[in-house]
Amino acid sequence: MEGVPTYALYGEAVSDRQQDWLHWETIQARSRLHGYRIAPHRHEQFFQVLSLTGGQGQVTLDGAEFALVPSTIVVVPAMTVHGYVFSEDVEGVIVTLMATDMAEGVDSLSAGVVAASGDAARALDGLISEADRPGAHHDIAMRAHLSLLRVALHRAGSQSPDLGDGRARRHVQAFRQLVDQRFRETRRISDYAGALGISPTHLSRVCRQVLGASALDIIEQRIALEARRQLLFSTLSVKQIGAGLGYDDPAYFTRMLKRVLGVPPMAIRRQSAR
Repeated sequence: MEGVPTYALYGEAVSDRQQDWLHWETIQARSRLHGYRIAPHRHEQFFQVLSLTGGQGQVTLDGAEFALVPSTIVVVPAMTVHGYVFSEDVEGVIVTLMATDMAEGVDSLSAGVVAASGDAARALDGLISEADRPGAHHDIAMRAHLSLLRVALHRAGSQSPDLGDGRARRHVQAFRQLVDQRFRETRRISDYAGALGISPTHLSRVCRQVLGASALDIIEQRIALEARRQLLFSTLSVKQIGAGLGYDDPAYFTRMLKRVLGVPPMAIRRQSAR
């Protein structure tokens, strides 16, 4: 995954800003600024849903390419490498949410999805409407709309075709879901491979084939994502965060975070304080 840029929103440097539930904009608004070509990139903290209602396009999700036509949605979980090419008459919206909000209530969506929009488009419309015109009990309403969206996306994902070459991608998708569930408990490749019923060597091979990264890279990226959240939104020390994520040696934990995130952990906390 080295060399893949990590953005807040496309073209914007990663920032520590917090969003009030979500950000949304038309596909035209951002893609027009970049000649209707959005280069492959990823988001560390954000979960995105694109709903195409006019024009056409093409999306790349973790190396697999899909044509986009009206009434299609694209689901992009955090850390999924994705890029787009759109026609100049493209219409639709892109909704950006906090990944933590989309991980509640149902099994985490950890792999990209391309599917018919259906109920998901209606759920997006309701969510955007409440976000734009908040009424009484706004927080309760937003949580309800997010729950409806999560269910709609899971249903859409269960009806979508496999991304690319079948079995390898199914193994990788299952692995990423396991990492979401167990990253605090284990970093051993053999533990994940055993749970999936494949060898550690095969797990690393399919991860490199599908994601361009080793199985350990995927685990460390997930740990680093959680560590970054705690650095930004808690008062725990680096030692305490590391201990909670299974690292007894604070120096080793700090070196891992610097390697994965590109900056020392305390630099992230100083940015947040500023």
